[in-house]
Amino acid sequence: MPTYLDHNATTHLDPRVLEAMLPYLSGPSANASSLHRYGRIARDAVEQARVQVAQLVGCEAKEVVWTSGGTEANNLALKGATASETASRVLYGATDHPAVMEAAESLAQAGWRVEAIAVDTNGVFDFAALEAQLADGPLRLVSAMRANNETGVIQDVARVAQLAHAKGALMHVDAVQAVGKIAVDILELDADLLSLSAHKIYGPKGSGALVVRSHVDLRPIQHGGAQERGLRGGTENVAAIVGFGAAAELARLELEERAAHVQVLRQRLEAGLRTRPDTLIFGGNAREHLPNTLQFAIAGWDGEALLMALDRKGFAVSSGSACASGSGEPSHVLLAMGHDRVTAKGAIRASFGKDNVPGDVDGFLAALSQIVASA
Repeated sequence: MPTYLDHNATTHLDPRVLEAMLPYLSGPSANASSLHRYGRIARDAVEQARVQVAQLVGCEAKEVVWTSGGTEANNLALKGATASETASRVLYGATDHPAVMEAAESLAQAGWRVEAIAVDTNGVFDFAALEAQLADGPLRLVSAMRANNETGVIQDVARVAQLAHAKGALMHVDAVQAVGKIAVDILELDADLLSLSAHKIYGPKGSGALVVRSHVDLRPIQHGGAQERGLRGGTENVAAIVGFGAAAELARLELEERAAHVQVLRQRLEAGLRTRPDTLIFGGNAREHLPNTLQFAIAGWDGEALLMALDRKGFAVSSGSACASGSGEPSHVLLAMGHDRVTAKGAIRASFGKDNVPGDVDGFLAALSQIVASA
């Protein structure tokens, strides 16, 4: 079997999560809005999952709004928080996920000023530049990733939130890559909106959530029903929501164990790569990283060519964000960090999961050496 080292793209479904979902996949099919017995059973399952997700991030259950995933959650946060406001400004991180960047840029068509927050060579926010931006007129919303999906660099979003709130703006945090890998507490982050996704934490694809604090005036961007307090119309995907809840509970209970396990693997890989003079580790000098993620480049190698060579050796990795795969363009994250296009196109990302073992790292390093030596 190939060795899977692409857990930031997606994770496999935990068997315990599948077990929780099965009754809602194979049993009587019920709409959670129906008033009969089967509908009430489905509603109870949806609400139990809401509690489980809330417990993972330290919010109230009523603040959890179900979505189809992180992309929809990000779009709902940015578009929903600006829908009732006179156009002013929105800021987002220059290394944010395309789901945030493109949602923000779409607001420009409605007259909003949309600006990116600059980062340094390690992918960390330039706070001096941010403070200057904040002083430049009215501001409605600031959006930032807690942890970058490509480099694994962790941002001090609590500090960003403090600055944003002092300006009277809302703070949205994209926690899709962070949750389940590091502790995420919405109160500690001082976030008003928080995006989550099930398939990054061994849950099902097609299920996500936006945490909306009770003081936020959020307008729906999808209409057609009164579900989710009128914030997201559409019949709930009960089985997927139940799976998200089960995955969230497991992520909360096993967080420390999982983080410690993948941290050892990441450190093992980094130590091996640092013995190579031809290797550049992106964000390598940042103060905080996700415990499972490492992105690097080998001099003279195109990232996609190296990815395919590694795939033939039985190792599944990424050349960057899975959402941008196949575009042929270098990573916007690495360009924002000041890397040239050639270097950025050389990127390879390895992201470990709870079932990887040290032998996976050793095999990967050996395969990498064989590929480079045979070129």
